Amino acid sequence: MAHDIAALAVELTDMAAADHRTAVHANSDDPAEQLAWRRLAARHGDRLGEIMAEYGWPTAELVGDEAARAAWLVAQHADRQLDIQRRALQLMQQAVSAGAAGPRELAFLRDRTLVNEGRQQVYGTQIAGVKDGAPVPWPCEEPERVDELRATVGIEPFDEYVARFS
Repeated sequence: MAHDIAALAVELTDMAAADHRTAVHANSDDPAEQLAWRRLAARHGDRLGEIMAEYGWPTAELVGDEAARAAWLVAQHADRQLDIQRRALQLMQQAVSAGAAGPRELAFLRDRTLVNEGRQQVYGTQIAGVKDGAPVPWPCEEPERVDELRATVGIEPFDEYVARFS
């Protein structure tokens, strides 16, 4: 079992590394590059689904910090696999409740899943586009409370967050 877990940790971190290498193609002008990105994200999403079915949420306690963050990244990018994203959200929520995962990453995944469902986000973590040089978030449930809600999960205020993109 320990070998399986070690192999799983390596697999997850390798998936995140491949994700980082190809994520630049997600919004490429070249359809072939976009397709390559979608293929990779779908393959990783499918595999995360298998991992979750076998192990539950891959927590840091199970696979280590880096691999746990990698699992979260794969879930974040499973945009066209809502079943995988919803399952990851559910399992990660349980892990956060048990103190085995971080509320910050959960907030990002929650917003991402809500936006992919066509709903308003909670924490303002998902950016819809850029207008007049400034990042514009997807609509939020309570825009006047976004910074307060962000603070409860350890995310910097919205203005500081978007300043990093400018």
